[in-house]
Amino acid sequence: MLSVFTELADWLVYQLLGLSDQTRLGQALHFFVEDTSKILVLLLVMIYAIALIRASLDVERVRQYLAGKSRVSGYVLGSSFGAITPFCSCSSIPVFLGFTSAGIPVGITMAFLLTSPLINEVAVLLLLSLLGWKLTLIYVVIGLVIGMLGGWILDSLKAERWLQPLAAKAYAMGQGQSQSQSPSQPQARPSLTLAQRHQFASSETREIVGRVWKWVIIGVGIGAGLHGFVPAGWLQANLGAGQWWSVPSAVALGIPLYANATGVIPVMESLLLQGVPLGTTLAFCMSTVAASFPEFVMLKQVMQWRLLALLMVMLLTAFTLMGWLLNLA
Repeated sequence: MLSVFTELADWLVYQLLGLSDQTRLGQALHFFVEDTSKILVLLLVMIYAIALIRASLDVERVRQYLAGKSRVSGYVLGSSFGAITPFCSCSSIPVFLGFTSAGIPVGITMAFLLTSPLINEVAVLLLLSLLGWKLTLIYVVIGLVIGMLGGWILDSLKAERWLQPLAAKAYAMGQGQSQSQSPSQPQARPSLTLAQRHQFASSETREIVGRVWKWVIIGVGIGAGLHGFVPAGWLQANLGAGQWWSVPSAVALGIPLYANATGVIPVMESLLLQGVPLGTTLAFCMSTVAASFPEFVMLKQVMQWRLLALLMVMLLTAFTLMGWLLNLA
């Protein structure tokens, strides 16, 4: 089926526009047309299908379920729920306050928040279709481990002492309620009819595609530029040898940029095709997704600078170590 997108790009770029496949512009535009059409169609189909399944998922039930769990199981569950409950940076504050007000430890909350932007079902399926199951599995495992370890470290350091007053008050009240009474049983969510599921899936498809399409265009555009205009072998010659400094440099370069996991996948694909090592590629892409300035600006409303700085250092260290290990493997 994916050959349809290649044929479309061939027809549009080489036949209709008359560009040569030997020119940089022709190669870049072909990459752009093929990947953009492929990703957008996959997004429409997969988001709708997944939304039908997720129609009965209740984030409130997730919150209440996590409130009664031990720390270790909480890190695992928080990170896992984060992977299947994607949110954008604008949702970080209400999610954080909702979890802390339920008395959920900060570490479990952060395991959820760290994993959610890194992994979502749409990005996983796109990775699977574009880059194969091995890279997809590596990406998912690394994202889950970063979320769980990050949550454990923050709890060990008692990070709740570095919350802003609003979040600290919500957390204290939640802790008091959780100690004085057993967690309330979550209300059963009414089952939805097929028509209601279709309405939910259609609405979520429009919302998500409307939110991420521009990042797909930007991501594929960057990938097309790397594919067509960066001289063949240049990235491999400069970053392909896996020099020790290439990974922290890639992480530092990714911080000012912003992309969600969906938009960064075509960039990842292009870097790998150019010969950039897997560790360097993942370090760059993960830093653009999880260590972005927009999310940290939002989190400043509920976290003090000390906690934000600690979180940033943890993420950058994790991405750098992960990159080095993968490059040595």
